Amino acid sequence: MPTVALAVTDGMLHFELSLAIEVFGSDLSHLVDPWYRFRLCGPKAVRVDRFTLEPDHGLDHLARADTVIVPGWADTDRDPPAELLEAVRAAHRAGARVASLCTGAFVLAAAGLLDGKRATTHWAHTRELARRHPEVTVDPDVLYVDNGSVLTSAGKAAAMDLCLHLVRLDHGSSNANKIARRLVVPPHRDGGQAQFIATPVPEPGNHPLADLLPWVLERLDEPLTVENLARRARMSSRHLSRQFRQVTGTTPLQWLHTQRIRHAQELLETTDSTVDTIAAATGMGTATTLRRHFARAVGVPPDTYRRTFRSRPHSGP
Repeated sequence: MPTVALAVTDGMLHFELSLAIEVFGSDLSHLVDPWYRFRLCGPKAVRVDRFTLEPDHGLDHLARADTVIVPGWADTDRDPPAELLEAVRAAHRAGARVASLCTGAFVLAAAGLLDGKRATTHWAHTRELARRHPEVTVDPDVLYVDNGSVLTSAGKAAAMDLCLHLVRLDHGSSNANKIARRLVVPPHRDGGQAQFIATPVPEPGNHPLADLLPWVLERLDEPLTVENLARRARMSSRHLSRQFRQVTGTTPLQWLHTQRIRHAQELLETTDSTVDTIAAATGMGTATTLRRHFARAVGVPPDTYRRTFRSRPHSGP
């Protein structure tokens, strides 16, 4: 059972912190077994905005984790505490995968973990991160960056994208999709930073596409068009496109295309179905079409992806 440790000190942002607790700290073993062993690590009782947290362990326990999460750092003009920086360095030296959420990238940069690496953070702070840490290649146009043992996310909702990415790496796309459905968020979002998205993470029942998106996901094998979706949502095609841009950050057809690719990944991981069968099940039509779009989106052909990511029992500690 892999261990995820969340680093907490005074001055963290509560949204990213609570998001990480919701993903990794909840008992989701009924969905994915084994799930994670979760540890809240800090120097003492810490103040996070209006909340007080009681850590389970000291910061030294970060070095005992498989994955360390550093939430957003509220005051980017203030240097993170030395004890936090040393604990993060020690965890990385011990072999932990270290991920920052939002402005937590300033902690990783101050600890030297981002030197010579590509990284991102909240769009409003990318210039400052680049100015203060010129040895870091700051990319302002992505939702997250995966350097293998060090990962960074953009702002707010992109923290969820990175958390689900970690779940996908550890447990496969199928299980990451289960967690996303439970949280009522997209399992994967394409596109750039969250400043382009008015409502990056849809809340249950709190956006105009709340009923439409699950309906579409159940019909990926059908030849859906924007007109089909607009009719189902009882909107004009133009209004539907505006709502998709606000809720998902992309167009209806691009979102639909992405879901078909993700579903193909899931089927490649979890079934023995042929590429022809998967092409039909995902609405891609033919194996040739699926192979072309899959390689363009994922970077490898379906057969290569299957050999690499075929689901198998987790063998972690």
